Amino acid sequence: MEAKISIEQKDTVTWQVTVSDADGSESQHDVGIPANYVESLGWGSDAASVKELLNRSFEFLLAREPKESILSSFELNVIENYFPEYRKEIGE
Repeated sequence: MEAKISIEQKDTVTWQVTVSDADGSESQHDVGIPANYVESLGWGSDAASVKELLNRSFEFLLAREPKESILSSFELNVIENYFPEYRKEIGE
């Protein structure tokens, strides 16, 4: 079952990501973006690039764990602490 990922910017450093399943269940996650982290991965820092990075990051996470296991609030760079392959796979 494919999850739907919706992303909205809350403020200059925080984004809200909602993951919805076909059965109607959903999870919400507040994701902080540390200064210069997006660029360190090789992505552009404009809103469209950050949104795509978040989308790909959640696809990465969902391939490894259910949405309910994803932290409800975290900084994007902590993904590397749990999944060391993240930087290599997500970097452009």
